[in-house]
Amino acid sequence: MGKLSDSLKRHSAKKPAVGEVQTAYEIKLAEHGLTRAQVIETERKLAKFANTMDSLVRVPFTKQGVGADAALSTIPLAGDLAGLALTSYAFILGRQLGVPANKMTPAVRLALIDMVVGIVPGIGTLLDIFIRPSRKTLGIVHQHIHEEYGITDTIHMDRPFLHQSLEDKQQNSRFWRNPIVAWVYLHIPDFLGMIVMISLVWGLWSIIAWLVRLFS
Repeated sequence: MGKLSDSLKRHSAKKPAVGEVQTAYEIKLAEHGLTRAQVIETERKLAKFANTMDSLVRVPFTKQGVGADAALSTIPLAGDLAGLALTSYAFILGRQLGVPANKMTPAVRLALIDMVVGIVPGIGTLLDIFIRPSRKTLGIVHQHIHEEYGITDTIHMDRPFLHQSLEDKQQNSRFWRNPIVAWVYLHIPDFLGMIVMISLVWGLWSIIAWLVRLFS
């Protein structure tokens, strides 16, 4: 019984206190010359870039969509090379946050695959919707700062442009701090996307019905 008690005491003694964990995170931030605010600001910058490159126009109420990378891939070779060059900006931001180069390897590999596949006309552009190296980089970076700096917030990553705008509005008006108003504002693109999709379906149905009547 005494041995079990001693073992439990030793185990509990090894467990770091919350303050010690927090201090360890602060030390790691200081080693890279960063503050928590700087990390969050840089990650938001990366989220904005990833959003522009890979999911600027989203399928309503999902994170799937298309961005500038897919648009560039419609230009044979030159557009794919330009997309690769732009994607390197995401890697630079990741390195600024102290992410080791070896951790970035999967995203770099995906970017190279994206360039090679994008050369194929039509198919490359379609696959660009699913091959998203900038968002892959964002995921790697967020995992790193979670483990190394203890930053778990994601609010600055999801819809970064709208969140930034909403934060500015909330500083000047209580109206925008209302949870319902904030939610509606952040989902305006989804509502607009739904309207566009419904309009396209209705328009296609109308054309098909007109053709059926024309040839019947």
